[in-house]
Amino acid sequence: MSKTLASPVEQLLEIKKSRFIGRVEPIQSSEEGLKKVEELRKKHPEATHVCYSLLAQGQVKQSDDGEPSGTAASPMLNVLQHKDLDNVLATVVRYFGGVKLGAGGLVRAYSQAISEPLQQAEYVDLTLPAQLKLALAFEHESLIRHLAEQQKLSLTINYTHEVIAELEGEETALKCFLDDFSEQVRGQLRLLE
Repeated sequence: MSKTLASPVEQLLEIKKSRFIGRVEPIQSSEEGLKKVEELRKKHPEATHVCYSLLAQGQVKQSDDGEPSGTAASPMLNVLQHKDLDNVLATVVRYFGGVKLGAGGLVRAYSQAISEPLQQAEYVDLTLPAQLKLALAFEHESLIRHLAEQQKLSLTINYTHEVIAELEGEETALKCFLDDFSEQVRGQLRLLE
């Protein structure tokens, strides 16, 4: 199961007079991540490079921002994937110190700039919403509304010749709901695909 961070983590790393500010933070979407990268560029206008790697719902976006190809964003992404993270943005702001690090040195520096702050990070599991669709008699509508609210599930009701209920929420909450509801209506419901 994938996980994300509970809150942002950041750390400053100095290697051969270059400063690397590594930051990893939770995000909800690629758009949110790219917006944060732009804010970082404005916050650090003197920085030589602002490299990033982001994972959002399994989608990857990254940029070496002028560093030699494959020496910044890819090593950062490897750290994120090794930790089984998703919905995260990793950024490294580099202020060049005058000493070239070479390709191997850059890969190590960018990897370290992300892996070190992650050592202090607090992780949370990403729970993907589960869904359930069922058909039931009209007389059970108020019961389904009550039980869905108790389990904090989102509920959409449509009417045909019966009530069609679509529920979404955490998987364990959905299972508890279904067990409870089925017992109370004595099995008078149909699961739909």
